[in-house]
Amino acid sequence: MLDHDCLVFVEVRYRSATAFSSAALTVDRRKQSKLVRTAEMFLATRPGFVAHPTRFDVIGVDARADGRRAVEWIRDAFGP
Repeated sequence: MLDHDCLVFVEVRYRSATAFSSAALTVDRRKQSKLVRTAEMFLATRPGFVAHPTRFDVIGVDARADGRRAVEWIRDAFGP
């Protein structure tokens, strides 16, 4: 997505049970590495976006016991 002039790669994670960790915390180093490689491939095939600053955001959605959802948006969650 574009946030003004910044190209943002967003990973959205959902957890129906948060006994061990939140959805946002499931984006570990292995997943981050995959996201960075995907961003590199995207930029290699779309040179019009290369000049944009980039960032990686994580959105975690956790189910609550009352049936509601908790949303956590971490902007600039990690870097390449």
